[in-house]
Amino acid sequence: MMRTNIVIDDALIEEAMKLSNLKTKKEVVNLALKEFVQTRKRKNLKDLKGKIEFADDYDYKKMRKSL
Repeated sequence: MMRTNIVIDDALIEEAMKLSNLKTKKEVVNLALKEFVQTRKRKNLKDLKGKIEFADDYDYKKMRKSL
C-alpha cells in the first residue's frame, strides 16, 4: 500500500460515492483505479484483434471442455 495525499474534485467524489454505494473516499478511489486498469487491459486486448494467427488444428471448443 502507498499512502498519498491528493486533491480530488468534491462533487465528483460525492457522485461516485452515491453511484457506487461505497462509504469512504478510499473505497471509491480504489474501485475507480481497479476499473481503470481493467478497462485499459481490455482495450489492449482489442488492439490485438486480427493480429494473432491460430494453428489450423486449434479447437477452442475442445479447450473449453477441458476446463
